[in-house]
Amino acid sequence: MTQHRFDLASSHEVDLLAERPWLRFYPPSVPASLEYPRGNLPSLLATAASDFPHHLACTLLEQRLTYHQLYDQVCRVAHGLQHAGVRENTAVGVLLPNVPEYLVTLFAVWSLGGHIVQLSPLYVPEEIERLLELTECRYVVTLDLFTPHLSLALQRQRLERVFVISLAERLPVFKSLLYRIERLRKQGHFHLVTREPFVSFPHLLDYAPRDSLGAHGDLDALAILAPTGGTTGSPKIVMLSHRNLLCNAWQLRAWSLAHDGQERILGVLPLFHAYGLTVCALAGIAMRASIHLHPRFETHATLQLIHRWRPTIFPAVPAMLAALNRVLRHWHDRASRPDLSSIRTVISGASALDSAIREEFARYGAQGIIEGYGLTEAGPVTHANPLVPEYNRPGTIGIPLPDTEARIVDALDGSTELPVGEVGELIVRGPQVMLGYWRNPTETALALRHGWLYTGDLARRDADGYFTIVDRKRDIIKTSGFLVYPAEVEEVILRFPQVAEAAVIGEPDPQRGEVVVAYVVPREGQLDLKALDDFCDEHLAKYKRPRKFHIVPQLPKNFLGKVLRRRLRQS
Repeated sequence: MTQHRFDLASSHEVDLLAERPWLRFYPPSVPASLEYPRGNLPSLLATAASDFPHHLACTLLEQRLTYHQLYDQVCRVAHGLQHAGVRENTAVGVLLPNVPEYLVTLFAVWSLGGHIVQLSPLYVPEEIERLLELTECRYVVTLDLFTPHLSLALQRQRLERVFVISLAERLPVFKSLLYRIERLRKQGHFHLVTREPFVSFPHLLDYAPRDSLGAHGDLDALAILAPTGGTTGSPKIVMLSHRNLLCNAWQLRAWSLAHDGQERILGVLPLFHAYGLTVCALAGIAMRASIHLHPRFETHATLQLIHRWRPTIFPAVPAMLAALNRVLRHWHDRASRPDLSSIRTVISGASALDSAIREEFARYGAQGIIEGYGLTEAGPVTHANPLVPEYNRPGTIGIPLPDTEARIVDALDGSTELPVGEVGELIVRGPQVMLGYWRNPTETALALRHGWLYTGDLARRDADGYFTIVDRKRDIIKTSGFLVYPAEVEEVILRFPQVAEAAVIGEPDPQRGEVVVAYVVPREGQLDLKALDDFCDEHLAKYKRPRKFHIVPQLPKNFLGKVLRRRLRQS
């Protein structure tokens, strides 16, 4: 094994290792603490444009922008937005797929001292209208196909300006025609509508550029409002500062062992989520990387991007890797199958990565497949496995990033630190941890205590400092006085050969408090429930065994592939 720099440690380092044993497993070139840029987020782009002006910054279909061109567009759009009324502390909603205009809007708004409200195309008009109201957002940048999502907000006159982007002109002729037909179906207009309050986004590029971006603002100023959890009643909206996002981008740059100006990032994770925003976009710009965007994840389009651009870094979720495996597995001609060997790093997050999915994806040539962990409240990444093969431990979320601390505390009292190997709540501390929840002091006080972020995830830590997620705190099932972790039951059910997917929840029961209920998706459409029940009897303690099984064609999931247990509870 490679000798680590901490093997011959000073007395101070010995004390530090006792508190943070994971430091022993840092790659030799990654320090325990980083020196961060002094400017705010716009400084990331300004510096990249200065150092690498002619380097490719991002692509979409046939569109290419160098760092100089991206910077120029940001300056022009900032001037245009300022002319439209965007000022310091102005909220601007972004309802877009992965397109270069997403990046342009981010940095233009930040350079004016405004902040971004992240809006998901998966929201319904009622949810979007509610978020716009809560965040006092009166400006939105959106795709023409998404304007129906704003129908309720427009009816209630919540918006002053809607800046509209279209992909019609960037598509081949036939696809462009289909795109316009879809616009006609959704909007009732074949051509782009620009009557008030709608404004064509390209019109903002007509403005003379500002002299430079506002790259020296307050690092603790609000940069992003990111809704998390439910969007009905009183949704939680995470406040992330320039410091939070910049530090996390810099941590990822260090952890990825990146070579500035040499990396190519596959940008198919949605930028409207903190994971895609930071890992693909902001960390990409911190690396001066080329970011190869696609509006949304599609298996064949992703494989075409890999073939064309030969990316080196692929941020993903397990569902993406599983989908790509299915296509590659049945590729008609193995000799022509896409070569994934350019990918030296696959960062998998959002949910646990099944070992079979990982091993199969590696067989197609991808290297450095590591699991990590994060949550929107932490910018989002706090943990990752090292990119040193002998330090990578599949099945764990790895170890804390530089300048990040983590502990396991008693899930009930929230303060007693638990011994190695015991399950408790994971709490983290670092410069990437949020400012709090937007206008929600009660939830903020619950999540942030004495500088620590309480994640709500149950985990355990081994003696080397590697962490493993066990379950969500709120998903614990309490039955007959016993605690059951759904993930533990799901792990057993998934070992049954006839089961493709499984999710376990607790169902109210007058005698036991709750009973364990399993939702299962059969493999190849066949499932012997009696045999599955016997299998669970053999491998699970009596109180952990499902009392009911429901056979379903699919499990409800969000866009990152996480199973939505709350929907199962409502079914």
